Amino acid sequence: MRPGWRESIERTVTGLHYEVVDVERAARGLLRITIDRLPGQAYPVESEFVTVEDCELVTRQLQFALEVDGVDYARLEVSSPGLDRPLKREADYARFEGQAISISLKEPFEGRKVFKGVLARAEGGQGWTLAFSAGKVDQVLGFSLDEVREARLVPVLDFKGRRGNKPSDVPAAVGSTDGGAMPAAAQPGDIGG
Repeated sequence: MRPGWRESIERTVTGLHYEVVDVERAARGLLRITIDRLPGQAYPVESEFVTVEDCELVTRQLQFALEVDGVDYARLEVSSPGLDRPLKREADYARFEGQAISISLKEPFEGRKVFKGVLARAEGGQGWTLAFSAGKVDQVLGFSLDEVREARLVPVLDFKGRRGNKPSDVPAAVGSTDGGAMPAAAQPGDIGG
């Protein structure tokens, strides 16, 4: 693979007013690109989510750009991130603040690694918090992005899309029942050390 191939993908996709969520090189020459729509942009087909037409448009443009840049691949796959979209960058967390997410920590905290709740920026802007209920107790987990192995949006199953994914839509027991009580106000950096 030629140097700069990721930059070529990023430049092409963002030039079409989409966001690159993920780039993956898989077996047998598969190059998989996951894209998302950006808030406030106009697209050919009106929809809150990535459409087949979006994927076709990006695929056609990427095929041309990758050929011009001499990027070697056997197959190209452009897709939507899905309802359980991964959150990978600080900008992803900022974009989906106030929505229900699931995080998996690198190290267990109070006997648990997986938490589901409503994402918010921590006081003072340093780190993030996740508010959830464990039984009848409301709890807040403070964390930094360095402590997160994986984070994803919690899928909205009412078919109304992300707009319906508000704190009031998070079930009372999203904190899971695998044990591990947590202080009511854990702070960023409290996890794993």
